[in-house]
Amino acid sequence: MSGKQDIESNDSTTLTSLKRYLFTDIDGDKASAPLSAYCFMTGFIDAVCFSAIFVWCAFQTGNTVQLGLALARLFNGQHDYTFHLADQQALCSLITFILGATIARIGDKMGCKSRAWLALGTLIQTLFTMAAAIAIWKSGQMSVADSRANPAWTNTLSFVCIGFMSASMGLQGIMGKRTNTQFTTTVVLTTTWCELMADPQLFNIRRLVISRDHKILAIGSLFLGGFLGRALLDAIGSAGTLGVGTGLRFIVSIWWLFVPGKTTKQ
Repeated sequence: MSGKQDIESNDSTTLTSLKRYLFTDIDGDKASAPLSAYCFMTGFIDAVCFSAIFVWCAFQTGNTVQLGLALARLFNGQHDYTFHLADQQALCSLITFILGATIARIGDKMGCKSRAWLALGTLIQTLFTMAAAIAIWKSGQMSVADSRANPAWTNTLSFVCIGFMSASMGLQGIMGKRTNTQFTTTVVLTTTWCELMADPQLFNIRRLVISRDHKILAIGSLFLGGFLGRALLDAIGSAGTLGVGTGLRFIVSIWWLFVPGKTTKQ
């Protein structure tokens, strides 16, 4: 009887330790690798979307302005009431981006910097990317557009793909922002460029400067993601490229579980 109680006590201690480990906040200063991977995925996913329809899944500034221009056409004297395909795609991306960002509110309950949420949230991004890959595969659409006037994606399933890709980027953006590091949102790098150029230590190349170097790493990762995303797109198509992205995101979700925790200062 005593032996059984000891086993139950050990199991309880193990579960308690595991729960404590999972819900410990990560040290943002030691999370450069997975956050760089986030920036990489921004470029990677956007390469697929922009190459097909000239719409960014992650950069919603352009989509918002595009919808403003679409509304302005109603008052230009020609009364163009056509809801253009490009505007439909931009609206789809914006709405699903917001919905994906809303999912990040789950992190408020679990701890937005906890290993458990960062791993779970990235796993959700993985599932969204997988769903996008399946949707565009089943759509039978091409991968690269000839011109803006002739987008490669036009049918319903392609809109499903746009939606899942944009939702994954919305979720990633909020998760990146909540870690409160020099990588900011990992999505909108216009701000990162501005902060980099405004950094007082920008030209101090004789020593490491976290505020500068992490921003350079974020920008470089984004560029690399876009480059490799387009290279894969030409080789294996949209569905295959998104399949690779699914695998990469799954690796990042596991990666979060091994980021060192934040130490309490004595």
